[in-house]
Amino acid sequence: MNPQDPVSQRLRLANELAREAGGIVMEHYRRSDLAVERKADDSPVTVADRGAEEHLRRRIAEGFPEDAILGEEFPERPGTSGYRWILDPIDGTKSFIHGVPLFGTMIAVEHDGRSVLGVIRIPALDECVYAAEGQGAWYEVKGSQPRPANVSSCPRLSQSLFLTSEVANFTTVHRRDAYDRLEAAARLSRSWGDCFGYLMVATGRAELMVDPVMNVWDAAAVQPIIEEAGGTFTDWQGRRTIYSGQGIATNGLILDEVLTIVRAINES
Repeated sequence: MNPQDPVSQRLRLANELAREAGGIVMEHYRRSDLAVERKADDSPVTVADRGAEEHLRRRIAEGFPEDAILGEEFPERPGTSGYRWILDPIDGTKSFIHGVPLFGTMIAVEHDGRSVLGVIRIPALDECVYAAEGQGAWYEVKGSQPRPANVSSCPRLSQSLFLTSEVANFTTVHRRDAYDRLEAAARLSRSWGDCFGYLMVATGRAELMVDPVMNVWDAAAVQPIIEEAGGTFTDWQGRRTIYSGQGIATNGLILDEVLTIVRAINES
């Protein structure tokens, strides 16, 4: 890794910022006076979401003032460098609100329309997985030295752990039958979702994570992490993209089985 490489420079900052944002979020975690507001789409937001994103935007503007910034909570800031930061200060706000420790901070950087680095940090568990294109994926837990993150070698869906964020989202997009078929085909299914589910796939603890509803800030950090860990991140049609509004992360070995199920639903 060349420390002067533009992507490596941004990855260093992204890792620092994910830890800092996680600290801000944890100041509000499980507080009895946490106020929850509703956005226009009825999704929840808290002072922790906004405070963490404000901090991220300020630090990015200091470090890379010509980079663009897109985040969940505030309007996009244009840039001129060709790099765009994509931020989700709390992925899994519903888990955060209910005191479930599976929420996280997600930071990605896009260049020429491609997500080239990603960081997922789970502050309540002190776990982090990060990657940059061509530099592998790396996993840290509780301050340990980073070690390579690798997807599992499980060869079949019938032996796999299948994760999703929210089962109701399949119904929202009229794909509940897809969930039912995946659940029936997998060895085990759980809703350990949001960014934690993707961290599970990247570190070989689950084989499949499927979301029928995703924003770009939900997907941007995931793609480089999963791919650099040896897996696949696609939409439901098998395309490598962060812009379809849906996502499938696998260990690669079961992707064809999963797409066969999902495509059968799409075509029915």
